[in-house]
Amino acid sequence: MTRIAQESAAEALQYGPTEGFDETKAAVRMVMEAEGMSPEPEDIIVTTGGQQALDLIAKTLVDPGDVVVCEAPTYPGAVPVFCSYEAETHQVPMDDDGMRVDQLEELCERLASEGRKPKFIYSVPSFQNPAGVTLSLERRRRLVELAHMREILVIEDNPYGLLRYEGEAQAPLYQLDGGDYVIYVGTLSKILSPGIRIGWAVAPPPVMEKIALGKQATDLCTSTLSQYFALEYFGEGRWRDYIGSLREIYRSRRDAMLEALDRHFPPQATWTRPHGGLFVWATLPDYIDTSDLLAKALRENVAFVPGAAAYVDGRRGSNSMRLNFSASTADEIREGVRRIGAVLSEQVQLYETITSEHRLPQPAQREPSGDVVPFRAPRGEA
Repeated sequence: MTRIAQESAAEALQYGPTEGFDETKAAVRMVMEAEGMSPEPEDIIVTTGGQQALDLIAKTLVDPGDVVVCEAPTYPGAVPVFCSYEAETHQVPMDDDGMRVDQLEELCERLASEGRKPKFIYSVPSFQNPAGVTLSLERRRRLVELAHMREILVIEDNPYGLLRYEGEAQAPLYQLDGGDYVIYVGTLSKILSPGIRIGWAVAPPPVMEKIALGKQATDLCTSTLSQYFALEYFGEGRWRDYIGSLREIYRSRRDAMLEALDRHFPPQATWTRPHGGLFVWATLPDYIDTSDLLAKALRENVAFVPGAAAYVDGRRGSNSMRLNFSASTADEIREGVRRIGAVLSEQVQLYETITSEHRLPQPAQREPSGDVVPFRAPRGEA
């Protein structure tokens, strides 16, 4: 930043091109090439974080009442985006191999019989937020095939792809598709800094043209100062080493969280064991409401995201929680899980005392069984 102030202050404090500087796009291509993708520069737009990319895509594609499909649970930040554009959102269950593409196919067939099809399918295929699971290669291929067969766009949100701690990397959907039907969303928030608000979208030219118009109306351009900051970072040539150090830090924090969950959560609870990313998804007995549990946990100075935030209808996920292991030390994670576990165990014991029930643990399940549940936001409500 000192070098920017001394050498580039005039440019860094001015407006920039709506699509982003060519140098920023070149940095984006380096990040994507690390996962086997090589988009054309003209297909890239630099956004104010990945969140703005999602909003611009929805603004471009969705009219009130249009169908959007996402995972269940889904990224909590996507929920207000879909609702704000009054989409009719359907959520497809997941298991340990990611979205149930077979149930997605059934949903698309049912919609087609009604003369409808989704405007897009939204997925976080790698180390999903909030569940932590990864879409298998077989399902990735089938999802791309489905997109081609039914001519449906797929939004691939990939903030965590480079944060793998074990196992083999899976090909991104964009790589499998070649950019025909997959719109890619990326961000520097997880591999550099969330505060600089640098993200991007990669889309086919007809879609990109409309996204650029939407961005002009929103903020004219992404912060030039932030882009210069990012360019200095990539210009030093050490970004991959830095990501390597992040992997080591996050791996140890993930391990600390999983060990603490094994030690402090009651046997009635289950949770995912992610191979990367930042999150663990815990599922509690169905008589536990994690929104109520959060209020009790806050009194112990510890917090989590209640599972209902990851469901568009707000009625499911009430017995689940998202736990983030990225921003705390291993010792803080162990103590935080211990405090949540103590509050949770107290609630379980109270329930069993009142009801005289002693339920055995159930197999891990990320989503209640049953049909896919659609939700359409009322007009005028976010």
